Amino acid sequence: MGKKIWKFLSSMQFAVALLVILAAACSLSSFITQGQTYEWYAAQYSERTAALILALHLDDAYHSWWFAAISAFLCLNLLLCNVIRAPQILRRMREEKDPASALRIPETAMAEGVRDPEALFRKLHMPSPAESTDENGHRVLYSVKNSIGLWGAWVCHLGILLLIAGFALGQITLENYVVYGVPGQSRKVGDTGYVVTIDDFRIGLREDDTVEQYTADITVRDVSLNGNGDAASASISVNNPAKLFGMTYYQNSTGWAAKIHVDENGEALQDEVICAGEYLAVADKPDLVIYFNAFYPDYMMVPGQGPATLSGQLNNPAYLYSVYYRGEIIGMNILMPDEELTIDEYTVTFSEPQNYTLIQVKRDRFTPLALLGGLVTMLGLFLAFYIRPSRVYAVEGENGWTVKGYCRKGGVIFREEFNAAAKACGKEEE
Repeated sequence: MGKKIWKFLSSMQFAVALLVILAAACSLSSFITQGQTYEWYAAQYSERTAALILALHLDDAYHSWWFAAISAFLCLNLLLCNVIRAPQILRRMREEKDPASALRIPETAMAEGVRDPEALFRKLHMPSPAESTDENGHRVLYSVKNSIGLWGAWVCHLGILLLIAGFALGQITLENYVVYGVPGQSRKVGDTGYVVTIDDFRIGLREDDTVEQYTADITVRDVSLNGNGDAASASISVNNPAKLFGMTYYQNSTGWAAKIHVDENGEALQDEVICAGEYLAVADKPDLVIYFNAFYPDYMMVPGQGPATLSGQLNNPAYLYSVYYRGEIIGMNILMPDEELTIDEYTVTFSEPQNYTLIQVKRDRFTPLALLGGLVTMLGLFLAFYIRPSRVYAVEGENGWTVKGYCRKGGVIFREEFNAAAKACGKEEE
């Protein structure tokens, strides 16, 4: 029973089945928005479907138990394949160097009546041949080249094993954070103990005023110990991330922010810059909340649709806000820059619209393992397709030497090279 289980776990059929299951599950997950709540899925689909999605962890596929299990079995399958094949390859390499085994193999090419076999070996770029005798006492010259090519498939399997392990472990342990703000603001990076300060943010425009690039200058500081730890700065842009303190910082997107000024009975109470989608709780009345819904740089009201913007230029800025008191909405409207919102003794104004930067922060500790897997896989493919193991032997007879050659891969190419070398040595091809 144990041998049967071992054979099944190391079989190609098991590997193919795992790959099909993994591909099907990941494809299904790609159609499902990741990281949402039960309420969101229930609204999009149905309560039963939402429960099924959460039960199968399709809402977070790459951190699910089934993704980890399939990846583990794939790694086990590849590992067992390599463990089983390694002794076979070593035995084959020993046979390659054994002249007695060469006499038993079917030749790929042959030339008879060769007067100088060593010249033929040199033409084929074979190593200097070893000499022995066959069972009839005839001299035998034997040479082997590129035996390392026998390891091509094995090395390729090892690379794929490292790739799967690196990707799977990376996805399972991936740390992903989002920070956003305007220049001058500092934001914590989740619970990592690091703080990102946005030093500057620039939007590069083309001649036609379309966006060419977003660039943010950031400083990351380690505050996990005493609040004044090491700091490092970098400039990041779209497709040009920076790696600081073992985490990678990506310039992801942008949006609008504005300053909210609150007066109480004519005296300044609060001044804060917040981004669209954030809220401000009034300082001495926290149950009163001003929510900044959206910003329209070139505002217009579209009949039957609602507020919209004509362009990205600050031609006619407008602020969409909502007011909540004790969790209940009490008002929602558009506010222009020269207008004030009055709520009892409070006066609220919006001003200084500016773009904020949204930065995605990721830490994948197993990226080097995946990169190593890719390099090993490429090496395996090179060994498998470009390094052709070959062996040539010559047996001395009464009418000269009979030279035979064998190549496991690219037999036609080897035969052409062999015949060309035989001609160059003064022997017509057979």
